[in-house]
Amino acid sequence: MRETELETERVLLGLDPHGPKVVALGGGHGLAAALEAVQCYAGAITGVVSVADDGGSSGRLIRELGIPPPGDIRRCLLALTPEPSIVAELFAYRFASSDVGGHSLGNLVLAALADLQGDFVEAVATAGELLGSVGRVVPAAPEAVTLSAVVGDEIVSGQVAIARARGGIRRVWIAPDSVEATPEALEAVAAADQIVLGPGSLFTSLVAVLLVPGMAQAVRSAGGDKVLVLNLIDQDGETLGLDGRAHLEALERTVGLVGPGAIVAHRGPLAVPEGHRRVELDPATAAEFGWRLVEADVADHGADWPAHDPLKLGRALQRAFET
Repeated sequence: MRETELETERVLLGLDPHGPKVVALGGGHGLAAALEAVQCYAGAITGVVSVADDGGSSGRLIRELGIPPPGDIRRCLLALTPEPSIVAELFAYRFASSDVGGHSLGNLVLAALADLQGDFVEAVATAGELLGSVGRVVPAAPEAVTLSAVVGDEIVSGQVAIARARGGIRRVWIAPDSVEATPEALEAVAAADQIVLGPGSLFTSLVAVLLVPGMAQAVRSAGGDKVLVLNLIDQDGETLGLDGRAHLEALERTVGLVGPGAIVAHRGPLAVPEGHRRVELDPATAAEFGWRLVEADVADHGADWPAHDPLKLGRALQRAFET
């Protein structure tokens, strides 16, 4: 068998019972890629997901039903469901028209479970059982939060609006002030052998999770190894033009996140779209912030847009844990 076939077979056979307990934090496609990646070596997996998403189907369900945004949670549940099934296909199905046009069926199922059980966190756990997920997905908070930022000289509110705004992000915060981190998320971070941060949108995914009261402190004080997955390129809007140092400065400024720990960064060829730049970091700069640098080819060279390859990223994350 080729190496990729062996890795895939290992994933399908289930997690390594002797592997580390891994918690991954973030949102969107980046967190889903990280959750796929850690299946290569982890013994237990928990994904802690941002509840700041206010776009698309998730935004409509927040406004209409008052539940936390289910979209990223659904995506992470599917990432932890390697075995194909009709239930997984249903969770991934998106309606094209009528009153439910644009909604994912998985989002609606999560909304229905929350209504039946009266608890969104429990609804997510039930959805994981229905799917046969190999890990656990937990919202960072039990209610939706609104992300706001000072972009340039203007205050911008909403995850989607911030992601599209132009200008440097000087400050970022969430509301309501009364929100608290989900106890299950805090417990998972405290018990983790490895804590994976990113990849994904720096402010609107990763920082959005760490801004939930209790989350950043839990990561800072946890005994597990911290690993930051550096993005491949800057992001149009929130990180356009930011290099690796600027990413680390932003994490320290907004949520007090510094080393010790490891940073996984891409090394190798990369097709960078016009108007963007690679996010590069050297070992000396990483060390200034308390991190050690782990470099590897972690890019999916067949993707239409720069993205991490889950199997390559999994090997790099495993190496970061073992060294």
